[in-house]
Amino acid sequence: MNVTVEHPDKFILCLAPHTSNWDFVLGQLYMRSQGMQINFLMKKEWFIWPLGAIFKSIGGIPVYRSKHTSMTDNLGEAAQKATSFKLCITPEGTRSLNPDWKKGFYYIALKAQIPILLYGIDYEKRLIECTKSFVPTGDIDKEMYETKLYFKYFKGKYPEKFTIGELS
Repeated sequence: MNVTVEHPDKFILCLAPHTSNWDFVLGQLYMRSQGMQINFLMKKEWFIWPLGAIFKSIGGIPVYRSKHTSMTDNLGEAAQKATSFKLCITPEGTRSLNPDWKKGFYYIALKAQIPILLYGIDYEKRLIECTKSFVPTGDIDKEMYETKLYFKYFKGKYPEKFTIGELS
């Protein structure tokens, strides 16, 4: 474990690479070992009985991908109003190869003006690392570029399922 950034009362935890369901298990074990309770987004299909009740009880928030909701706006507003807000999001939005990362984590943090903590899981090195955080400025192209660069050398459980895409 190599975690060097401060964890304030409000933050978005951006976790990558996400190539296996084991990432969730490791993340939960790590956070609990650190005494942290962090909410997380997960596709609504996982919220069936009995898993739905379990996931909600440990901080799960279902994502309805087929509905066009303003989830990022709602979460950003909730973060602004809350005294404590901790949310983990995987930017790829899937365990499959995806060069087009979702930007919801960025927009939530931007709206709430809270930091994004970059957490990497490296199965090859058996390491969980967080050595960078930033508060978004609105320069999304630059900051997404820097975010992807941070994760460039992390090896997921299935490295062939992870990409930071083409950087220019």
